[in-house]
Amino acid sequence: MPINIPRNLPAYRTLQDENIFVMASEKALTQDIRPLRAAIFNLMPKKIETETQLLRLMSNTPLQVDITLLRTDTHTSRHTAAEHLENFYKTFDEIKDEYFDALIITGAPVEKYDFHEVTYWDELCMIMEWSKSHAFSCMHICWGAFAGLYYHYGIEKRSLPRKMFGVFPHKILVENHPLFKGFDDTFYVPHSRHSEVFADDIHACPKLQLLAYSDLAGVYAVSDITGRQIFLTGHGEYERNTLKNEYVRDMDKGLTDVGLPYGYFPDDDPSKTPPYIWRTSASLLYSNWLNFCVYQETPYDISKIPPLVI
Repeated sequence: MPINIPRNLPAYRTLQDENIFVMASEKALTQDIRPLRAAIFNLMPKKIETETQLLRLMSNTPLQVDITLLRTDTHTSRHTAAEHLENFYKTFDEIKDEYFDALIITGAPVEKYDFHEVTYWDELCMIMEWSKSHAFSCMHICWGAFAGLYYHYGIEKRSLPRKMFGVFPHKILVENHPLFKGFDDTFYVPHSRHSEVFADDIHACPKLQLLAYSDLAGVYAVSDITGRQIFLTGHGEYERNTLKNEYVRDMDKGLTDVGLPYGYFPDDDPSKTPPYIWRTSASLLYSNWLNFCVYQETPYDISKIPPLVI
């Protein structure tokens, strides 16, 4: 079954051209099933690019998923057309009385700021608190993961002396966890961040478990003990050339804390096409999340989602 998105959303045509099964909203209304309801709180500046990346991964299941795109109300995006935001995005006030099976909170390019210096921090805190009673499962990505770990569990993010940048090998630490069902012993994930969290801090919190780790990139995947909160410090949703585009952007800016992305360009040659070695694992992770962590656990009547007690 497909993801359900508006026919005029830019991602619709992109995914159709890739032979990914998407369904227009008007057709979905005729389906006699209870689809999953998923919201994406998109904090990334290039919102069309990020929504397309995430929707591509969320489409690879036999489940029908109705998508709601959310934006900040207290911060105006400078990199996405106001018309796009007006047509396809909602604010928290518009959906705060609704319930969702799944919620994704994306990363954001604000890692060098303290959390309380971020202009929309209070709004994000309100949404993270709301998620405990109105979203059955919440996935936090990169800065969204650092924000969630800090807000819910007091885990501090630590600044890195140099940007963690590249495609790194990872290993699974919790055997048979549903999020990593079917994974190889070693899998690859892109990272692009200026912060980290310490494994010792995760281990010291009895309500959290460290699921996957990289000897080079550190903590990758963390879950609460209920399995309803997932925190990912990497970007499995990135496309083949996303890191390349970031590298070119950073070089054009003359940034000194960024070098060649690790393990990305063949022979460390930016003129060569990077191999897409994380696509399968990223697709499997999102499929596992929607199937095993959401669909098989969420109540049929989502207004009866049990509040998450932390």
